[in-house]
Amino acid sequence: MVDLLLLGCGGGMPMPNRFLSSTLLSYKGRKILIDCGEGTQVSMKISNTGFKNIDVICITHIHGDHIVGLPGLLATIGNSGRIEPLTIIGPEGIEDTVNKLRVIASWLPYEINIIENPKETFEIKNEFIDLGVEISTLELEHSSPCIGYSFYFKRAPEFDPKKAITNNVPKALWSKLQKGQENIVHDGIKYTRDMVLGEERRGIKVSITTDTRPLDSIPEFIKDSDYFICEGTYGEDEDLPKAIKNKHMTFKEAATLASKGKVSNLLLTHFSTAMDEPTDYIDNAKMVFENTIVGFDRYSVELKFQ
Repeated sequence: MVDLLLLGCGGGMPMPNRFLSSTLLSYKGRKILIDCGEGTQVSMKISNTGFKNIDVICITHIHGDHIVGLPGLLATIGNSGRIEPLTIIGPEGIEDTVNKLRVIASWLPYEINIIENPKETFEIKNEFIDLGVEISTLELEHSSPCIGYSFYFKRAPEFDPKKAITNNVPKALWSKLQKGQENIVHDGIKYTRDMVLGEERRGIKVSITTDTRPLDSIPEFIKDSDYFICEGTYGEDEDLPKAIKNKHMTFKEAATLASKGKVSNLLLTHFSTAMDEPTDYIDNAKMVFENTIVGFDRYSVELKFQ
């Protein structure tokens, strides 16, 4: 299962009741952080998430409300005792920006690997980490280079004892192959995982787009997501001219994308400082997409494999 935690749902500047953009995904005891605005560490501390097991930090774009919290967080991760490498992913310019931000976090007990503007689906794998998560990105339309993220948490096929018996796999090897060993040579015979596993099973998909205007490419990118986290900077339809000018979205536009993408749930975030009560505008989204949730700091949900 995947734990989704919305650490901050504000845009522009932090508010007394709203930290800035940040989302945490936890899976198999490891963590992926998307964006790191001001207040991220505080919200994590309130939620008692811990810091040591953050393996990947994904930055959507290089605006202060999405990245200013990064140098402090990197230092805290180091103080937590982490020594394994950490990966930072981001749009064009992310490597230069991270290096400059690290002026105040210059010494860290772990290595940082930076992936700038990735174009293809990939996984984070090394001698320390294998999350079993496919990460895809999409170029968005904002006032600076910006990318959306989609995370697919793969589910292992179900063990098939009949298949194992048919393939004459010794029972002593069943558990090892089921739990992840790709190949085992026993008594001179090679046994593989596919000899004991059944059909592929659907995993869990979480997608996020912020900050951006709606694009024709987004529905396909987010298609069949269990959770689609989308910016809703403006609640009212009357604010559409502002959304167009500032390259953001209204609630209704986000809901339209969710409907076209056939997602299960839409989670709105990145609310304008002028929006005191985002829930006042939820009907503008629900009239288009019923399964809409207006996010709030530390909103959490547990996503289970079907």
